Amino acid sequence: MDTTTHRTLSDLFDQLGLPSSDADIRQFVSKHGPLPAEQTLTEAPIWSDAQLAFLTEAWRADGGDWALPFDELNVLLHEHPDVEDMPNANPS
Repeated sequence: MDTTTHRTLSDLFDQLGLPSSDADIRQFVSKHGPLPAEQTLTEAPIWSDAQLAFLTEAWRADGGDWALPFDELNVLLHEHPDVEDMPNANPS
């Protein structure tokens, strides 16, 4: 029997004390991403001390409740926008 709580990205934003609507999450990702490929989510300079402590604990909790939304946020913050959305883009 699966006793793991299935948390969402919105739940993660709530836990971090951040606005958590879909629009708020998109705005956060747009403002703070993309992170450099070599920078982990917990190395990003965008977190308060309390947020960083939670994220670090969530990362260490092997397969914990927060694994999926943590991974989702990590992917979102590392994705690069479409070329058409990048400033000074010159598509051929």
